[in-house]
Amino acid sequence: MGSPGCGMTNMRILASVLIASSILFALPCSAQTILRSEPLSLAPYEVAFVRDFSCGPGRVMKVTGAIRGLHRRKACVMLPGEQASLATATP
Repeated sequence: MGSPGCGMTNMRILASVLIASSILFALPCSAQTILRSEPLSLAPYEVAFVRDFSCGPGRVMKVTGAIRGLHRRKACVMLPGEQASLATATP
């Protein structure tokens, strides 16, 4: 077999790998891409942010996909600091 503490060491390594991988996968999701136009296909409950000038400065349209037979939900929302300034800085 192995040493008495070998099982605990393997569990600690496994736990640290799981935590590190969850952090790496969460980082790309923290930034949202602002699209120029609304996507044609959007999965149910999937969210897309669209630059829409009807929402006003510093705001973007949040489009949420719907299940078959229902309309998409659309709402003008404010984005957090850096993203709001990027959305309004483009000519």
